[in-house]
Amino acid sequence: MAARLKDKYSKEIVPALKEKFQYKSIMQVPKITKISINRGIGNAVADKKLVDIGVDELTIIAGQKAVQTKAKNSISNFKLREGMPIGARVTLRGEKMYEFLDRLVTIALPRVRDFKGISDKGFDGRGNYTLGVKEQIIFPEISIDKIKSIAGMDITFVTTASTDEESLELLKGFGLPFASLKK
Repeated sequence: MAARLKDKYSKEIVPALKEKFQYKSIMQVPKITKISINRGIGNAVADKKLVDIGVDELTIIAGQKAVQTKAKNSISNFKLREGMPIGARVTLRGEKMYEFLDRLVTIALPRVRDFKGISDKGFDGRGNYTLGVKEQIIFPEISIDKIKSIAGMDITFVTTASTDEESLELLKGFGLPFASLKK
């Protein structure tokens, strides 16, 4: 399944982007370097087991071992101390990245309730795109019976594109369903 998107990139996306943006070499054509999935677990301050559950769910979704994230600063209003576990993250590269992207586009996103496409407002100005997912249950690997609470996550696509426009065309080429672009 992963080879499908890799082949699509080299056979369809690269020539299309090269023609559209008038690149002189195929090495200038942007590509996705990594996909980073982050998940903050707000109630982790009260219950430490929630972080372990979050790490396990993220590991199942990504197909690669997730790690805990720890607080960098102490915030007294939230009863948070520096070094306390507060979330989970995983970074995907290579084959696992393409495999996750394929599952996200073909299986997970169509399962979102009232789905009208993803927003084009998540670009950072440097060609990277962040997508927020409200529920982890859109991934078929997660059993609805076993989860204790619905939690979201941020999925960041890091690309070599220098502009948001190039990155948008790259991600559209991979099949990310952007909502109709209204300006």
